Amino acid sequence: MKMCQTVTPTKSSTAGSQTWTRDFIGRDALKKQKEDGVRKKLVGFELTERGIARHGYPVYAGGEKIGEVTSGTFSPTLGKAIGLAFVPVQHKEPGTELEVEIRSQRAKAKVVPLPFYKRKK
Repeated sequence: MKMCQTVTPTKSSTAGSQTWTRDFIGRDALKKQKEDGVRKKLVGFELTERGIARHGYPVYAGGEKIGEVTSGTFSPTLGKAIGLAFVPVQHKEPGTELEVEIRSQRAKAKVVPLPFYKRKK
């Protein structure tokens, strides 16, 4: 998932893989963030209209800019355009309607559960 100096495991949905019993650099800050909650979460989305979202494209909900795309592409396996974006936690639930601005045009999208694809066993 997307992590850097400003994106922590708590924000990027990988906090469940964190071992809290061991000491590590940044443990106290992450633990506090987990307890206090985060304002934005990384979500998966699929475009329901034609277009491909790319890194840095703005994401809207209700006409208001709420976030930005971290990555996007067309998935040949799924047959649709998909992407990841950081959005406020109130917009993280699957089915939430979003819009992604692509070349000055807004394309409709919806939040979907991650991972995008699960292999059948």
